[in-house]
Amino acid sequence: MGFRQGCRHPGGHVARQTAPKNTGQGNTAPQDQEQRQMFETARRTSTGSLLLSLLGVTYHASVRKVRKTHGNALVAIGMSVFQSVLFLAAFYLIFTIMGARTMAIRGDFMLYLLSGIFLYLVHIQALTSVMNSENSTSPMMQHAPMNTLVAILSSALSILYVKTISILVILFVLHTLFQPIEMDDWSGAMLMYLLAWGSGCAIGLILMAFKPWAPDVVSIIQLVYVRANMIASGKMFVANTLPGFMLAMFDWNPLFHIIDQTRGFVFVNYFPHYSNWQYPLYATFALIMIGMMGEFFTRKRASASWDARR
Repeated sequence: MGFRQGCRHPGGHVARQTAPKNTGQGNTAPQDQEQRQMFETARRTSTGSLLLSLLGVTYHASVRKVRKTHGNALVAIGMSVFQSVLFLAAFYLIFTIMGARTMAIRGDFMLYLLSGIFLYLVHIQALTSVMNSENSTSPMMQHAPMNTLVAILSSALSILYVKTISILVILFVLHTLFQPIEMDDWSGAMLMYLLAWGSGCAIGLILMAFKPWAPDVVSIIQLVYVRANMIASGKMFVANTLPGFMLAMFDWNPLFHIIDQTRGFVFVNYFPHYSNWQYPLYATFALIMIGMMGEFFTRKRASASWDARR
């Protein structure tokens, strides 16, 4: 005859006391928490740490872009310098054979060529690099620190880094081996150089946002723009010498204004009358905003299957 532990309530019911069941697992919550702390790394969430992390990833992505053409960074920069020298030599021969050197601004003829050719190169190469940067469907985006902002910044900064070194090397060689280089306003010319780079990045950002929807159309637009700017950029002539009907053909182009303003900063005896630097600056900001909105719209809707079906 067994007995039950408990006490009888006035109503006749027996209140049973039940011991907790032993499942054999014990208290595993603290152990799991310790294991998670052992294998997890603490993530900093402050604004400064996030900015430093973004800058670090952008730096490594920029180095990867610079070394994309060659494993050695010095060789990659040397190839860019050689390409710029060939471009400069080709235009020098064209101007010499055509007898167009007398049409240039009174001053150093090499500076006249550099003020047009290098701004054209940094503008076009910045456009092409940003347009071809990794989008939201790229395999590079599978890595956690990587995002489209880092891809865009690294593409833009790598071109700026390589082209800046190229022009400094060429200016150093011209200054030491041929004749001293003198500019009326170095700071103004440098700001126009950065504006040419920024405007190219802005146009490339718009093409990048539109590229997943129609890659072939974007490639045609980029090719037409590059070929048209061979003349429309104004690097082969001076804006002050053009008649009114020809100015209307080039006045729409921000690069035309930038190159003409650069020559105003470089040469002491040239004063641009038909161009300004405010228009390309405002156009660059507007194009960047449009490109960012387009990239955000495309990033939310683009799919990797779009490239697979092509």
